[in-house]
Amino acid sequence: MEFMDGTWKKEINTWEELVGNNLLNQEAVIEGAVHSIRNMGDVAFIILRRREGLFQTVYENEMANVSIHELKEAMTIRVKGILHEEERAPHGRELRIRHIDILSTPAEPLPMAIDKWKLNTSLEAKLNYRPISLRNIQERSKFKIQEALTKAFRDYLYGQGFTEIHTPKIGARGAEGGANLFKFSYFHKPAVLAQSPQFYKQMMVGVFDRVFETGPVFRAEKHNTKRHLNEYTSLDFEMGYIDSFKEIMAMETGFLQYAMNLLKTEYAKEVQILKLDIPDVSKIPAVRFDVAKELVSQKYNRKIRNPFDLEPEEEALIGQYFKEEYGSDFVFVTHYPSKKRPFYAMDDPEDARFTLSFDLLFKGLEITTGGQRIHDYNMLVQKIEDRGMTQEGMEQYLDTFKHGMPPHGGLGIGLERLTMQLIGEENVRETCLFPRDMNRLEP
Repeated sequence: MEFMDGTWKKEINTWEELVGNNLLNQEAVIEGAVHSIRNMGDVAFIILRRREGLFQTVYENEMANVSIHELKEAMTIRVKGILHEEERAPHGRELRIRHIDILSTPAEPLPMAIDKWKLNTSLEAKLNYRPISLRNIQERSKFKIQEALTKAFRDYLYGQGFTEIHTPKIGARGAEGGANLFKFSYFHKPAVLAQSPQFYKQMMVGVFDRVFETGPVFRAEKHNTKRHLNEYTSLDFEMGYIDSFKEIMAMETGFLQYAMNLLKTEYAKEVQILKLDIPDVSKIPAVRFDVAKELVSQKYNRKIRNPFDLEPEEEALIGQYFKEEYGSDFVFVTHYPSKKRPFYAMDDPEDARFTLSFDLLFKGLEITTGGQRIHDYNMLVQKIEDRGMTQEGMEQYLDTFKHGMPPHGGLGIGLERLTMQLIGEENVRETCLFPRDMNRLEP
């Protein structure tokens, strides 16, 4: 009879031990994948790849039990040897091999040179061989940065009294309506994939006051651009008892401050690998939608063609304007026109043509949409009626408001877009593990 007590003893040294001082000139053991082999004749350098990074081991002829010619890139091995200080090696340490155990052997050579510092191949090739291309240190680091953003979102909101929820991704109808829905048959009944957790997170404000979720959302938009995906990860929160929609903007600013500090501290290695310039988010400017359009029209001599929405070029120019004038990579654009916002958006009581809503632009690209929601049942019903919509499929959502809801609002952040702008990529597919667009369903 065996009992698991939550521990497992391994005869493997930790990364901290390997890069520390206590094991110098003593025997140590390390496991990892063979990242590269540099055979110099009498000596070979075998670089091992682990989750923490690269570690240098040294193979000296006749000192190990396995011939150097038996070793291949992408093998996984366990190595025993003597740990030495070597300032030219990564982390200033190297292991001089005495014994090698081969744990697994690849069936064929790698399809690309993942050991190069920069993966010089096309985006298409990267995506076709995604589990292999991500073994490249730089490529892998992008997703550690993305991990940091998700971790910061969770940790910050936990600290602000939010409850994490998990809402269904299969529904009877979309939260935002329109034609951009993936429709399918669900046990012979019509169903859709969720555009957002909007209805559910609003309903849960009546339960927990403050809620958040990280999860996939689906948009059946026929966009084949560098900034659109048909499935992406959304960082959503909704908060009750707000005094103003600006309280939501303040909460997002606090999250971004927390995230940038986390990158500088716990993710400094990846920041250095990718040579990131962490933006200053100590304060973020906010400008009305109509004012922003006028500012860029005047400064860049651009005619306003669409008074009700921002075109991609306008977003880029607004980002450029606030970088030039205020040194800010971020800008909140507020008070979007009511006709371009969903029915549940709260109209501005001072001018019903506009809403108490916002987008956050990062280096000229929208990464966030948010705002205050209508919390009064009668007002919601009237807005639905005014728009010529029906209540069909929204009965349970509306029932929630019949029984009282506090003033509330929230937002959704596109994780891949946020990561893309932060690390300076031009295509959002670079910052999605396995992108889903109009043409890609694999891998």
